[in-house]
Amino acid sequence: MTMTDKDVKDFHKMVNKLEKQAKVKGLKKSNKYNYIQGKQITDHESGTRVYDIVGSRLPSVTTILGATKDQQFLKNWKAKVGEQEAERIKNLSSSRGTSMHKFLESHIQGIGYDDLTRIGQAAKPMAQKIIEVGLTPVEEYYGCEVTLHYPGLYAGSTDFVCLHNGLETIVDFKQSNRPKKEEWIEDYYLQISAYAMAHDHVYGSKIRQGVIMMCTPDLYYQEFKIQDADLRAWKHKFLKRLDMYHELKHSEKERANVQIAAEDFQKKA
Repeated sequence: MTMTDKDVKDFHKMVNKLEKQAKVKGLKKSNKYNYIQGKQITDHESGTRVYDIVGSRLPSVTTILGATKDQQFLKNWKAKVGEQEAERIKNLSSSRGTSMHKFLESHIQGIGYDDLTRIGQAAKPMAQKIIEVGLTPVEEYYGCEVTLHYPGLYAGSTDFVCLHNGLETIVDFKQSNRPKKEEWIEDYYLQISAYAMAHDHVYGSKIRQGVIMMCTPDLYYQEFKIQDADLRAWKHKFLKRLDMYHELKHSEKERANVQIAAEDFQKKA
């Protein structure tokens, strides 16, 4: 089959595009922390997501928060839109969020990436908005998609750990179908607080800030921050939810470990 002039031009355009993507300059990487690798698995007995960290199985932060949150708002929403529509919206949001995260991770690491699917092309400008606005204050980063754990208690994967405006920071990237009010994102604050507490405990760090960088499909960007005293307050709230989780699971040993962690945290505060 003979290539036409148009085919040749299209081919060269594609090659040039791939070369540009391969030359993406990532953010400055610091090797200050040597992160422990963990494996995410499904516990067949409970059906929940757990992390295998050096042979120890720990519940995920999202599992803990999901099991202890008030589900009434979600039930009311499903009743309003219908189960089928609720499932469609949930799956679309999840796919778009996954693609957005992949664009952000690739940019941070300086890896050329594109997603030509319909969902990918919707997520790409959302990621670009976060890059242009949210990542500008980042001076260097320590890890991307980092598995963190608090020994004996919980584990999870944080999107981004970095130096942000001079403060060591846990960052969570979120896609949202519409702008959020701060009172709607309590679990997001609890999530980044749990990761900050785990990071400090295992690596001897002093994470002083948690930042949620959020974008909607129509490119409305929002940023929510908690620092220092507010971050400590949210850590206390997460420990209460963690205790509630183990109370529901009738795990007295783990509840004792939560109390020890709370006392240790109080000493360091």
